[in-house]
Amino acid sequence: MSKPAKDLVRFLSASALVMLVAVTLTFTVDPLQIFRHARLFAAMYSQDSRLQDAGLIHSQDFDTVFIGTSLAIHFRQSDIDRILGGHSLKLSLNGSTSVEQNFVLAAALERHPKRVLWELDDWIFGDAPDIDSNAFLPANLYRRNARGFASYLFSGAMARESAWILARSIPPLEKPVAWLTTGVIFKFPIANVDDINVLRPGFDVAGTYNAKRAIAAFRYITDPVRSAYLAEGIDYDMRVRNFERDMAGLIAAHPDVTFEIYFPPYSILQWVAMRDASPGTFDQVYRFTAYVSRRLTSFPNVRLYDFREVRDVTHDLNNYADVIHHSPTIDLKVLSWLAEGKYRVDPGAPTASLDRLKAQMEAYRVGDGER
Repeated sequence: MSKPAKDLVRFLSASALVMLVAVTLTFTVDPLQIFRHARLFAAMYSQDSRLQDAGLIHSQDFDTVFIGTSLAIHFRQSDIDRILGGHSLKLSLNGSTSVEQNFVLAAALERHPKRVLWELDDWIFGDAPDIDSNAFLPANLYRRNARGFASYLFSGAMARESAWILARSIPPLEKPVAWLTTGVIFKFPIANVDDINVLRPGFDVAGTYNAKRAIAAFRYITDPVRSAYLAEGIDYDMRVRNFERDMAGLIAAHPDVTFEIYFPPYSILQWVAMRDASPGTFDQVYRFTAYVSRRLTSFPNVRLYDFREVRDVTHDLNNYADVIHHSPTIDLKVLSWLAEGKYRVDPGAPTASLDRLKAQMEAYRVGDGER
């Protein structure tokens, strides 16, 4: 055999060995806990929900699933369990569409939970790419098929994460390796599942959630240069179609699961922005959410809540970082309202709360200092 041929064989053999070591490391450490619960090494978790949820669904024990968008991302599972009872799993996804939520929730429902808590933003029902075209969500890992397992085991990034978790599990290295963790260099910096996507200790809540920021956001979105976005994706037929496919269809397919669904308490400025900067948009939103309310309250296994009309919260702008995102104090209020059954939508009058919200919007006047 010629020297170039021998060199090629050596190179390929070395490459195969490196790949085998990486695959073995990832399989053994299993950073996402795809194959087994963490036993040999301390469990670590990622803030990347689209990735992490694939592992959480199979590594955690739960009877309650909590899902939603960024308005549901900072809830603690321990608070959900303490206030509502049960053993919860948070699967919320920042900026998620109904396609993503349906897919992730369907995977979780294969574990047969008894209850789903679903934070419902009306805008999630815009048209979105199919799940296999979503580059940020590893669909085949959720499906647990060969392609998904291969992409996981042969991932250089996962081998790196596995090496880090292995190093952190060695007592003399635990503290220095943990100290080096930033969440930027490593994808799995969190040691407690309850700390996934929650506000860090010492977070400046008052500096983030206050009237000044809410009003600034209101000015920003009502600026004529940008206000057209308020009307994006409000096509009624499109949203009804996507709602029926991604939410109503999933609920109908699981009659043995209780779905507690709620409209989150946006600030009143969200609706006033529509009134002032995008005439007609609220009418479209009203028409769609009225349809959703009627449909959801028709299911015997659904309890629907509407927190958009809770003026003690929604008119207090100090509760908001912008016109929709509320503070962690309101997270706890939401859980207590669900526990007490407050603001539940009456199946006999499914649009009554929406009508009260409309009256609030029409009556609200933005002060000169707020413009």
